[in-house]
Amino acid sequence: MSENERKGSKFKIAFIVLLGIAVGLGLVIVRVSNAISYLSDDPVACVNCHIMTPQYATWFHSSHRERATCNDCHVPHNNIVRKYWFKANDGFRHASIFTLRLDPQVIQIKDDGKTVVQENCIRCHINQVNDVSSSYVTGRTYKEGKGNLCWDCHRNVPHGTVHSQASTPYARVPRLHPAIPEWLNINKNENK
Repeated sequence: MSENERKGSKFKIAFIVLLGIAVGLGLVIVRVSNAISYLSDDPVACVNCHIMTPQYATWFHSSHRERATCNDCHVPHNNIVRKYWFKANDGFRHASIFTLRLDPQVIQIKDDGKTVVQENCIRCHINQVNDVSSSYVTGRTYKEGKGNLCWDCHRNVPHGTVHSQASTPYARVPRLHPAIPEWLNINKNENK
């Protein structure tokens, strides 16, 4: 075996080891963050971040609970590409903010989110909106100063009054699944 072949072989081994470490860390991050749950429409996925507790609790006790999940209001529905692009961008932003502990005390919806929620209010309540106005307010026209958003008047729908984490101090929300798999939990007998 020549000198170049030995160096190439060492490089291949180092590359395979580093790739294995990267893949392993990636799988751990996916497991710990419950990343797979975000592909579903289950509102419990939104409680993966503790900061969403008031939003989940207030939605759970609203009339929307029977008809709409978080994604029904907060994700675009006009085409599948826009839906998953929006979910990916929003999810990455949420995960980054939460991981870096940059989450604000009071959550404020971003402009893109306002546009999506307004579109979905109209999508679900088209019959009621049609009776009220012949010109629909969209998130885009609202930015141009034309009209009001639905929650300008219906400000407590569906989340009630949520000012901060302290707004719902006794809220009962689903418990998160443990990040450590049961087979790996050394103290599993103590947890029971």
